[in-house]
Amino acid sequence: MVGQLQIEVLGELNVRRDGQLLPLPQSKKTRALLGYLAVVGRPQRREHLCKLFWEVPDDPRASLRWSLYKIRQITNTHDVDRLTADHHSVLLIPQAIDLDFTNVASLRPGDLDTLDVEVLESLAAAFRGEFLEGLRLPRCPTFEAWRLYHRDLVLRSRIEILRRLVSRLWEYPERARFYAHAIESLRGDAASIDLRSEAPDASVSGSSRDVARGNASATANRAGQPGSELADASAEPKAGPTVGTPQARSQAIRFCRASDRVRVAYALCGRGPAIVRAAHWMSHLQYDWESPVWRHWIDALSEEMMLIRYDERGNGLSDWDVADFSFAAMVTDLESVVDAAGLERFTLLGVSQSCAVSVAYAVRHPERLSGLILYGGFVQGWRKRSPHDVATHEAMTTLIREGWGNSNPVFRHLFTTMFIPGASQEQMGWFDELQRITVSPDNACRLHEAFGEMDVSDLLSQVAVPTLVLHARRDAAVPFGSGREFATGIPGARFVDLDSANHILLGNEPAFETFIREVGRFVAETVQR
Repeated sequence: MVGQLQIEVLGELNVRRDGQLLPLPQSKKTRALLGYLAVVGRPQRREHLCKLFWEVPDDPRASLRWSLYKIRQITNTHDVDRLTADHHSVLLIPQAIDLDFTNVASLRPGDLDTLDVEVLESLAAAFRGEFLEGLRLPRCPTFEAWRLYHRDLVLRSRIEILRRLVSRLWEYPERARFYAHAIESLRGDAASIDLRSEAPDASVSGSSRDVARGNASATANRAGQPGSELADASAEPKAGPTVGTPQARSQAIRFCRASDRVRVAYALCGRGPAIVRAAHWMSHLQYDWESPVWRHWIDALSEEMMLIRYDERGNGLSDWDVADFSFAAMVTDLESVVDAAGLERFTLLGVSQSCAVSVAYAVRHPERLSGLILYGGFVQGWRKRSPHDVATHEAMTTLIREGWGNSNPVFRHLFTTMFIPGASQEQMGWFDELQRITVSPDNACRLHEAFGEMDVSDLLSQVAVPTLVLHARRDAAVPFGSGREFATGIPGARFVDLDSANHILLGNEPAFETFIREVGRFVAETVQR
């Protein structure tokens, strides 16, 4: 149609009207704001945008007004207002633009198997580089976390498309080799994400085959084991430093499949005896890596140990389109990650609801654990507790359904205050955004319901591995008595109460130092046995 506006984010930000490239503002933040509004595709609060892009010493509202003025000159014409704004919110109307990201974001792995070669080649041609290339804003941490998440999503999709093309074009070696070389050229970009787990079973001659498989010739040949498609998963992390992190910090993000084919993302960092942190909801391997809420946990636990963490199904980089959120599925995901990582013996750390998952794993696989650590957990889910707890959590389920994904952060902020009442404004802002980025409202509701049904009361007496239980004394999210219930029910368990009101311990509080000291001592004692 006349006046059609095309916005390209699969590479450097480009805007075209009727095919003609338009000049963009020199301001990096203004261009980043335009890309953000185009990809998000829903109303954004002015206050949120100010916090996202402008620091407090600036005049955020004036900066936002100036940037919106510049963007209107690009997006709006005399007959079409694509960018709309009032005193409270801003919207770049998604139906009024043609965004290259849309087709990629809607893809699922199974979709690629149904598309013909011409469509796959068209999709491959849409990628011109890294997502919003050149728009890294290290002083805007929330935007950076958002950009990194979408960068990884785009990179995964791009390599999946290229792999399918190599697989489908094996009868045409020259065309297959072209796409195989494209995969090879992306290997450096994929340093922080191990994409080998989804390698196709193509038969391409010569070096192209290895490239098409993402070096799948190195895949561990463990037939019948969950996650067996993961290449060399037991090796030390070889990834380079993650973008935006100090040189000394690096993590390798990899993928495996649970028994029901749900793809689970996990990460390895550090060196030493292995410690696995069982997944809890609202996690994101990349976002947490930079977060002031979780970064100190990651750094402290990986300083003298190899830390393995993974995203709960339906969360973060793991698959979101999931049918089964049962307790049994959560235990299976833990088993799949442990097998994929090639761990023979390790320490298992449960946090919050993953404490129950960890207990179930410990009973099922005692021979693989050197020790079990439980922090901030509960033995029985909220539906198994008092009528007051049931009523409170049923109300919370309704609030999650209605308020989680909205632009208004009121509910998310209440949730944040319950989890980390001692947090700074920066930490609260990160955790507010964490809830929206890591899990959809529907998945959050389903997970919250699943947590309500948990009950490992009958398993506690069967735990036969050394166990350390820790709990914050004034934890508002999970009552202190829940921790004591683990300690009294598990034979020989040692209990440590922590002087804190935070469910997620903060890096600047003495309770976190106590937690790390006790964990380090426990691991040192148990791995020697």
